[in-house]
Amino acid sequence: MSQFEFLRSVNIGQYLPIASPLHRLDGRVRLLLFITLIMTITLVSSPLGLAASLVLVLIGLLAGRIPFKYALRGLVPPLPFLLILAVLQLFFNSNPDLPPVWWSIGPVDLTPGDLAAAGMLLLRFTSLILALSLTTATLSTSELTNSLGSLLSPLTRLGLPAHDLVLVIQVTLRFIPQLAQAAERIAKAQAARGVDWGGPSGNLFQRTRRILPMIIPLFLTSLRRAETLALAMDARAYGDSLRRTALVEMHFRPLDGLVLVLGLAACIGVFFL
Repeated sequence: MSQFEFLRSVNIGQYLPIASPLHRLDGRVRLLLFITLIMTITLVSSPLGLAASLVLVLIGLLAGRIPFKYALRGLVPPLPFLLILAVLQLFFNSNPDLPPVWWSIGPVDLTPGDLAAAGMLLLRFTSLILALSLTTATLSTSELTNSLGSLLSPLTRLGLPAHDLVLVIQVTLRFIPQLAQAAERIAKAQAARGVDWGGPSGNLFQRTRRILPMIIPLFLTSLRRAETLALAMDARAYGDSLRRTALVEMHFRPLDGLVLVLGLAACIGVFFL
């Protein structure tokens, strides 16, 4: 039944309660560093800058004591899509004005620049996935909510729904592992009723056809979860109070300020590589 263990490969949205130096930092500091790191990975354009961004992610994994095997496992589900994007980048980003041309198929020319573009795409998305896994592994749902609410609280004075934005992000992160768990349960139920899943064997079309019968039950399950969540929020009078309180108060220490300055300086320095 290992082919049905979808949840094992989904790291985004799962919190790891580990006593690490990164976990002990103020939640707002961690959130700011992670946002800056993700923006750095997204916006940096040089290969050296992308490599440096990946090094920063690896340093974060070490500081958070996140097992590398656990972090790399999160790359398994999106790997086929990343490879498809890399192939598209490889063959449809051709520029015949950049010699030498290594290989030609009709109007498509394969150049070293195309290969570099495909490699940078894989490196960028790998770094982004690892950074997102690091974020959710070291920030619990309550810490994320409280930190975002604290950072966005000045927006409420402008009439912007900051708390609603926090709720949207929180629910999105929480639904990722819940959807994986629901997909695992549906697949096992269908296999018990005689549906032939066949494991990971077969070509891409055959594996896609085996997944199609699971889409409608998964969609209906998601709608039921959303309806249950809406009813629970309404029963708890969500939105009736303009001021929200937190169970755990956050405290900004001098060490938090030092780590924040060093982290922001490292991310800014990546842009100049």
